[in-house]
Amino acid sequence: MNRIENRPGGVALTDRGTDFAVWSHHAERIELCLFDSVGRAEICRLPMNRGGDDVHRLHVDGVVPGARYGYRAHGRYAPDQGFWFDPSKLLVDPYAKEIDRPFAHDPRLSVFGADTAALVPKAIVTDDPLARPMRPLLPKGGFIYEVAVKAFTQRHPDVPAEQRGTVSALAHPAVIKHLKRLGVDAIELMPIVAWIDERHLPPLGLTNAWGYNPIALMALDPRIVPGGMTELRETVHTLHEAGIGVILDLVFNHTGESDKLGTTLSLRGLDNLCCYRHLHDNPGILVNDTGCGNTLACDHPYVRRLIIDSLRHFVIHAGIDCFRFDLAPIIGRSAHGFHTTSRTLHAILTDEVLEDRVMIAEPWDIGPGGYQLGNFPDDFLEWNDRARDDIRRYWAATATRWRARHRACGVVRHLRAQWRNRDPQRQLHRRARRFHPLRSGFPSHKRNGRNGEHNRDGHDENYSWNNGVEGEPDNRTVLAHRRQDVAALLSTLFAARTIMLTAGDELGRTQHGNNNAYCQDNELTWLDWETVDEHLIALVAGLSAMRKRFSVFTDTRFFSGEADVAWLSPAGTPMAVADWEDEEGPGFIMLVNSVDYQLKTEVRLAILFNRCRTALDFHLPPGDKKSWRHLPGDRPVRQIRLRPRSVEFYVER
Repeated sequence: MNRIENRPGGVALTDRGTDFAVWSHHAERIELCLFDSVGRAEICRLPMNRGGDDVHRLHVDGVVPGARYGYRAHGRYAPDQGFWFDPSKLLVDPYAKEIDRPFAHDPRLSVFGADTAALVPKAIVTDDPLARPMRPLLPKGGFIYEVAVKAFTQRHPDVPAEQRGTVSALAHPAVIKHLKRLGVDAIELMPIVAWIDERHLPPLGLTNAWGYNPIALMALDPRIVPGGMTELRETVHTLHEAGIGVILDLVFNHTGESDKLGTTLSLRGLDNLCCYRHLHDNPGILVNDTGCGNTLACDHPYVRRLIIDSLRHFVIHAGIDCFRFDLAPIIGRSAHGFHTTSRTLHAILTDEVLEDRVMIAEPWDIGPGGYQLGNFPDDFLEWNDRARDDIRRYWAATATRWRARHRACGVVRHLRAQWRNRDPQRQLHRRARRFHPLRSGFPSHKRNGRNGEHNRDGHDENYSWNNGVEGEPDNRTVLAHRRQDVAALLSTLFAARTIMLTAGDELGRTQHGNNNAYCQDNELTWLDWETVDEHLIALVAGLSAMRKRFSVFTDTRFFSGEADVAWLSPAGTPMAVADWEDEEGPGFIMLVNSVDYQLKTEVRLAILFNRCRTALDFHLPPGDKKSWRHLPGDRPVRQIRLRPRSVEFYVER
């Protein structure tokens, strides 16, 4: 049986040529368009044969790897009724593995009757070799490092100029050395599949720098992965050899075809009614649960299969360890809302190729009931924005120590009511496996004017920093206070379980107040490796090494609160309820039991938090013929006077 006969799309090489397949239920007919070797001249249009499964197929003799192709779909053009068929639009194969150029926005992509063959990238016939199979690299309680591929290496002086800003640069020895110094367990690549700029960006002279606006869900973007799957596969292999896993950030919630004024590039032109979600009583109105103009109908069998096949592709042909899903509730949505037991989520977790991969959900969207933190299936990890915000608020002196305590423990308070009638073991498992991401914030007010949206975009809530000092941004006192707070936030993050750090936070990077720099593909977001903060890098490296030394930081079990953790005041006495609720409370001690892998014995750890602008005395409880030692150097201590706005770690042995 031919390999393509079991799939609703894509290409398959045969002894004589190539089989082509594309799915559409509503199209009247579909034509295969073949192009010359550079993808410019259209050589021929060939009618495809429709099967009873709505898959349109055609075998073409003599077509070999490297051939360029696209599709044209014929049918009704009635957008108010959900039909967008326009044979003047060249359509990219949703199963394309490679395209010959990046997508570029052009008004003609939205005009009925305007031929777009000269504007649209051509899919390339490929024959992808398999990656070297291995179990996924992402240890429990691991340290994940989030990377915007271009911004990470575009200004790196040790990376060759022609390699900067690409996926292959991640395999450069200088980059590997930095990742190993930090103790990174896995890097998470922000989207690298082919995307298009939002239509409002080109007139402003801006481009999408983050990639969260995809068109082809399998094809890599030629701007940052010019070597295609070979480049990705070889980079993943090099990172694996260094003991570093690779996570792909994927967008299965919407596409860059946008709203009714958007482009016709692929799924919209093939079968808009089936591939996107519409109002149940008005198929001409796209549901916008993503805020991006459209919402993929992930419960539709074809879209579900496209998602599964995309994930399988990256595992089989690149060896990807883990996937992070943007606006993940969309994947579990139907017309009736989000469902933990959705068939698409179930299919992801039970597929024979994907079942051992790690899946991470961003558990919110803007649709009805869109905040689903804690509601994904057991085998999903989830980002926890409440932990992020409460930790920031604690250091900004707008949250109580109680909130900081719960976030440090990996506890999600609001989940208690949801789980009170469930199996305690399931509750424990899910509550412990949360992410504590730290992303760069902004000083006092966001400064997003350069994005062209009159500073309306991005988060308005400033939980990231409260300097407590008036003055200009370059004032030495202000800068010193900022450095204190950055160190305190990093230390708090590394005291949590399963953490993620945005690349560059350890370098002392700045975005000059822009907290939504998605469209700043320039030096505002490109990391400046010439002016890195070596002290900050050393701090992160030390914190990372300490996490790996003690089991408590990587243990995914939930604290019982009985014998494994205790909470003390700076005076060393148990915390009272009133102390926890005091927003002005200066600090506290988190006392935990752990295994010290270095000494191969059980120890007590004390994590001290001082959010005051003044030094604070701490008193640790005495042990039985043991002494407290300051980490990371294991220096014996008698008296502890903690610096202002700081976190310190002590081990008793």
